[in-house]
Amino acid sequence: MTQILFSKMQGIGNDFVVMDDRDGSIEAAMPYPQLAKKLCDRHFGIGADGIILVKDSEDDDHDIRFVIYNSDGSRADMCGNGMRCFAKYLYEKNIIDKKQIRVQTDAGTVIPEVVADASGRVTSVKVDMGPPVMSCRQVPFVCDKDTAVDASVDMADGSTVIVTAVGMGNPHAVVFVKDLSEVDVAAQGRALEIHPRFPAKTNVEFIQVMDDQTLKMKVWERGAGMTLACGTGACAALTAAHITGRTGNYATVVLDGGDLAIFWDKSTNHLIKTGPARLVFEGVIRVSAGNGADTEF
Repeated sequence: MTQILFSKMQGIGNDFVVMDDRDGSIEAAMPYPQLAKKLCDRHFGIGADGIILVKDSEDDDHDIRFVIYNSDGSRADMCGNGMRCFAKYLYEKNIIDKKQIRVQTDAGTVIPEVVADASGRVTSVKVDMGPPVMSCRQVPFVCDKDTAVDASVDMADGSTVIVTAVGMGNPHAVVFVKDLSEVDVAAQGRALEIHPRFPAKTNVEFIQVMDDQTLKMKVWERGAGMTLACGTGACAALTAAHITGRTGNYATVVLDGGDLAIFWDKSTNHLIKTGPARLVFEGVIRVSAGNGADTEF
């Protein structure tokens, strides 16, 4: 049995098991995909939408490396809510003593900045999420045009869904609806996630425009299913809303787990996301590759 120290954290309801594996001992005990499935199980494990690993950066241009696996064991490129939890973990554990951190991710460089009180407790995190990607080839989304804005997607059941494809280091399909209460998020989200026009699968955001500065959102995440929040999805939603004239370059995105403030800085073309990150609890889990996972708190 291998004992692993962990922190259970959440960013507006999107929850993660965060672990420091700079020495490689966790991966040596169990491959990350298998570990993610065990730890994220809400009945037999800790329960989470994914696991996040602290790793040493692979170059001198970054302070640290962020690695994330979804609850189904698939590897994700980036996660906005997870990045806020990651930054809080690094700062409060004194792994990084700077408030602005250059983080290496599979989606490129991400720069979170923590806001801390006098005691050193992180109260919120502002994250430079970088520029949105609209190129269909880069999202990726199969399309005969360079970009897909309010594009029609034919579904297997004969219906048509209008999507705007946005890349935020991971693919997103943004769907605007009149009333979120009338949307079967699980059914439509699952169908769009695996639609052949999204060759890498996709996250799906269903958006109800409340006013020109407020978006209400429900999300189906690639590899995780329905979650309470998605930070990259909120950025994709603001991008799609702005380019279609539904909002300005700032909006509050209201999710089931809480609110995120998204600002598209046109001077840099970067999206800035601000929101909370919270520690839920910490503990020790004993992991055995052959006999499942037991927990000790």
